Amino acid sequence: MSGEVCVTGGAGFVGSHTVISLIEAGYTPVIVDLFSNSSVECIMRLQKITGHTIKYYEADILDTPALSEIFSKHDFKFVIHFAALKAVGESVRIPLKYYKTNVGGTVNLVEVMSQHGCKNLIFSSSATVYGTPQYLPLNEEHPTGVGITNPYGQTKHVNECVLGDLAKSDPEWNIVLLRYFNPVGAHKSGMIGEDPKDIPNNLMPYVSQTAIGRRECLSVFGGDYDTPDGTGVRDYIHVVDLAEGHVKALKKLEESCGLKVYNLGTGNGYSVLDIVKAFSKASGKEVPHKIVGRRAGDVASCYSDPSLAKTELGWVAERGLDEMCSDAWNWQSKNPNGFQTPPPGKL
Repeated sequence: MSGEVCVTGGAGFVGSHTVISLIEAGYTPVIVDLFSNSSVECIMRLQKITGHTIKYYEADILDTPALSEIFSKHDFKFVIHFAALKAVGESVRIPLKYYKTNVGGTVNLVEVMSQHGCKNLIFSSSATVYGTPQYLPLNEEHPTGVGITNPYGQTKHVNECVLGDLAKSDPEWNIVLLRYFNPVGAHKSGMIGEDPKDIPNNLMPYVSQTAIGRRECLSVFGGDYDTPDGTGVRDYIHVVDLAEGHVKALKKLEESCGLKVYNLGTGNGYSVLDIVKAFSKASGKEVPHKIVGRRAGDVASCYSDPSLAKTELGWVAERGLDEMCSDAWNWQSKNPNGFQTPPPGKL
């Protein structure tokens, strides 16, 4: 099956890479994005990479009339819902904005979907729903909603509850919740990648911006964890592997799967210093860094058991840490200021 797929937040980091995978798989993505933390330039580059004209709308998922109008113009069979605010620190400062946008936006979206007879949804969730790990690796049976340390993570959990209740109430709904671990890397072309508008919240863009000279020094929060080198361990996944997971999840929706939940991770844990070392190797540049105190809310280790996605979706992450770092560096070195810089030459 092919057809039009509505992609909310399709100009964002994971969304944009998923748009490429959708086109490669024969689908027609239609992007809905507010461009609050993304750029129209990203869509221009997606068109160059894919050779396809990509339809997009600048709209807020909180704007019901705008969403309804978009749905009335298309015959969407599926929606992939990325659009959300995602800065952890900011969510602590302005929680109401996060609940309104992330939870209110999702409720709005599924109401509009229902009114237009589209009841197939992939939701962009997060490993943050697991809170403080009670055991490792984290599988889908691990309790959720306990020990979540910030409003951003809470909104992901609340959305999972909302969508779970919706699926129970109406068996026509097919919903796949994808719990991402830590997306990194970039498309091989170096034309799209992660471009945080402010100071990066995530490790990889901070490391790459430090290597390129935009940041003076990387602060490593905590050097005394119970991990091999004392620094925090996380499950990093190449964004292209993650994007391909969404296409596999679409195939699952086509089977009228009901409600399904999958981890998308590699199952491998890498420490902060592992990342620094691998990035230095990929870029040929030392990454200045210093160990500082722990950051409130951080856990020592967090990594996935991705075996359910392998069994049920036929999906497995194929790209390793060296490729993640070299692709991230390729993007950053060609675009030292992100999408504000002129795009690299055509493929």
